[in-house]
Amino acid sequence: MSTDSNDTDDSGAHCSTPDSDGEVAEDIAIVAFERKMSTAEDIVAGIGDRYDSIEILEYHGDVFAEHWGEYDCFVGLMASGIAMRKTAGLLDDKWDDPAVVVVDEELTWAIPLTGGHHGANQVADDLASMGAVPAMTTASEAAGKQGVEERAKALDAHVVNGDSTVATNLAVLDENLGPVARLDGPAAVLADDDVTVLKRNKSDGVVLGTGSVSGAKKEQFLDAWAASLEATDYDLDDVEFVATGTRKEEEDGLLAAAEELDLGVVSFEKETLEDHEGPTPSRSKELIGWPGIAEASAIAGGRDHELLVEKERYDEAVTVAVGR
Repeated sequence: MSTDSNDTDDSGAHCSTPDSDGEVAEDIAIVAFERKMSTAEDIVAGIGDRYDSIEILEYHGDVFAEHWGEYDCFVGLMASGIAMRKTAGLLDDKWDDPAVVVVDEELTWAIPLTGGHHGANQVADDLASMGAVPAMTTASEAAGKQGVEERAKALDAHVVNGDSTVATNLAVLDENLGPVARLDGPAAVLADDDVTVLKRNKSDGVVLGTGSVSGAKKEQFLDAWAASLEATDYDLDDVEFVATGTRKEEEDGLLAAAEELDLGVVSFEKETLEDHEGPTPSRSKELIGWPGIAEASAIAGGRDHELLVEKERYDEAVTVAVGR
């Protein structure tokens, strides 16, 4: 059983094979016992439109081995021990192996077993929209920080040199990794082993630096983002990602608006924002010591660290600046 939710990517190319960069899940398979098929069908109905394809495979002893490499992620609707025993001997390299998530029949827990940064955490987060609690054990997510693989996903890029992420994710945990450096080509880059290289999946555009009052609604973010671009030559299709500060990264309205537009959200630490502070005075610096999030995150996230549109507040709720 399968459903195709999006047959083409932005370039019009057909998306039917597992994701080559290994960081996001586009094609997934739900492996379920016959008695749990109704729950599997509920999952397809609940989150199927978020993937290029989603299929249900009936469990038998060799089902994982038979389909290994065909999907970005397996969702095992079963006890974690079963999935662990049946997939352990198949694992080879985390950048090539499919991710594996297990979920119970009541959709209480969604547990990434392997490939947390390579699709499993993403799928577990999606299952959270159906009530499951995502049990993240990858270090950066457990610490509430955005690892480099998650940054790559938000930037619509992919990691070129996977081995480097051990060092750079440790730097994330220590809050020693600043914004992703942006480089225009043609150029040659000489980098050490502890430098993670991200390759852009599409051409660049602008960055929407965004702050807000607590509880701002999705519609307020969408309206503010559209309005912020009206005086420019860009529109929402030209937006690379939304940038904000870590103190605002869990705003439900912001995340929902970004998801509706299929945009990633990149959050910057306070120290990074201080290094890229914008020209407009901000009361937040006086009150809580943070620079203005909208301008600083727009500057930090832009390829040229350039402010295209200074911050403006919309509906007394959402503040937006445009960077590039």
